[in-house]
Amino acid sequence: MSDRVAKPVNGSFGSINGVEITEEVLARLVKNAESGFPGATFREPGRPSRTDEPTRAVTVRLSESELAAVMARADREHLTRSEAIREALELWAHASA
Repeated sequence: MSDRVAKPVNGSFGSINGVEITEEVLARLVKNAESGFPGATFREPGRPSRTDEPTRAVTVRLSESELAAVMARADREHLTRSEAIREALELWAHASA
């Protein structure tokens, strides 16, 4: 960590999203953090789970033509690439032998 300390210019340390960061603003932010962000709600980090089961990312190599075919169908059905691949796997995995 640097030993340099930020110094305000004309009472401001700059701005974030249009809000001037002054000593007063910093004091309010510190007080809010020290009191545990009252009233704030937090979500778990990462993507929301799509199932109750644990999931894993799996890498699959596809040729350009295979990927183009997947994406063409996904576009026609208004699906993401992942949704289209999961649907295809679901159909294949549950097809009768």
